[in-house]
Amino acid sequence: MNNISDSGHTLAAIDLGSNSFHMIVARVAHGEMRPIERFGERVQLAAGMKSNRLAEDAIERGLNCLARFRQVIEKLQPSAVRIVGTNALRAAKNAKAFIKPAEALIGFPVEVISGREEARLVYLGVAHTLADDDNSRLVVDIGGGSTEFVIGQRFESKLRESLHMGCVTYRDRFFPGGKISEKRFAKAYQAAYQEVLLIRKAYKQHGWDNAVGSSGTMRSVEAILMQQGWSAEGFDASCLAGLRKFLLSHNHIDELTDLPGLSERRRGVIVPGVAIICGVFDALGVAHMNTSPGALREGVIYEMMGREVHEDVRERTVSSLMRRAEVDQQNADQVESMAMLLFEKAAQEWHLTETDRDLLRWASRLHEVGLSVAHTQFHKHGQYLIEHSDLPGFSKQMQWILALLVRSHRQKFPTENLVGLDKAQVLYLKKLCAIMRLAAVFKYVTAVEGEPLFSTTVQGSEIVLGFDEGWLERHPLTSDALSAERQVLKKIGFQLRFNGI
Repeated sequence: MNNISDSGHTLAAIDLGSNSFHMIVARVAHGEMRPIERFGERVQLAAGMKSNRLAEDAIERGLNCLARFRQVIEKLQPSAVRIVGTNALRAAKNAKAFIKPAEALIGFPVEVISGREEARLVYLGVAHTLADDDNSRLVVDIGGGSTEFVIGQRFESKLRESLHMGCVTYRDRFFPGGKISEKRFAKAYQAAYQEVLLIRKAYKQHGWDNAVGSSGTMRSVEAILMQQGWSAEGFDASCLAGLRKFLLSHNHIDELTDLPGLSERRRGVIVPGVAIICGVFDALGVAHMNTSPGALREGVIYEMMGREVHEDVRERTVSSLMRRAEVDQQNADQVESMAMLLFEKAAQEWHLTETDRDLLRWASRLHEVGLSVAHTQFHKHGQYLIEHSDLPGFSKQMQWILALLVRSHRQKFPTENLVGLDKAQVLYLKKLCAIMRLAAVFKYVTAVEGEPLFSTTVQGSEIVLGFDEGWLERHPLTSDALSAERQVLKKIGFQLRFNGI
């Protein structure tokens, strides 16, 4: 592997899949993405999971892969690299046992994304490989631990779902030891069919014009069928029936060495993969499916490109949630303005980033979203809504932090939410929460007489606010709120001083 310099405009995305880890490095010019490097390794992070815990050897395989990937991207800027984890890391109770050493090793954060967010990004990657027409598309992506289903049009996904079935988990569950039989295949097929029934009604009601498979499993099936002369492009139910019959003429996965088009990497998961595809075809009534080279990692690159030109889906997500909750725009704007002012004063001293600025902006806009449930304890309602909603564009960690900022902007600080985090993470979150809390103190100031006149100095854990003479006397509500806030911040390790006190 060669180092990729940061000259020009280079982006990189790594997909930590349950079966394989993939990396794409792309050059971006004139709004177009040109892949310059692709890497993939069969890590099988989900293999051997027991009681939803990653196996030690799987963690080691994953870290060894990332050590090789690191050489390619170590000179890129943080904003140019995004690493996303999928089903294995979503499900694993000991995900931190992999994520912490992985981040230390590769030097970039690992984001665990929800199943629906994975589906959205998969669709984005696929859509850029297809004709930009008005056709509605069903996109199916079979991973190692989950299968994503999306119906979309052009570059916008309409329905998104992630089901708990994948070629690695189904291999371990239905084909232990690599043994193949009619009975085992039937059980895998039936399990997949039953799983797809959960979404069948909604997807059939919406409908689609054509179906596209985007995973390595889908492309392997197409390659096998084309090599056998059973299909010229894509596949239908009759093609799958022929492939199923051929696979079941063998007794063990290791015997599948006489199948042109099947790579050694895919040999171990092709049988459960075909069982899942057959279940999908029959449950949804798919007539024919083509394949696409686009996938999650390409979708991540296009997402990063969109953020650079201010087409950030997260902005649309926040705006949509504000509209649904009928958030008071004036209050949201005021808290955001104050949060940005305080951020500018604290950023250098507290080593805050542009991502932190964004989190504070979005939390400010959503701080009253819980009022759509009830006024009492609305900050807690807001936390629940944000943490448990489907928020396109947000990783699970970013969604959790956003919810924490909304929860902690008033009343008692929720120290119980920080239990189990390391000291550095706790301090970082407390800094963001301190800014959020102070910003909320000034919510009702500008409605009275314009911008509050105060200076801000941040040094270490001390925050000093300086007001013009007489300002606090003219704003007794804010003065009382600052006095109360000083006591709360003191309990979490910050000293707030204003006008010399």
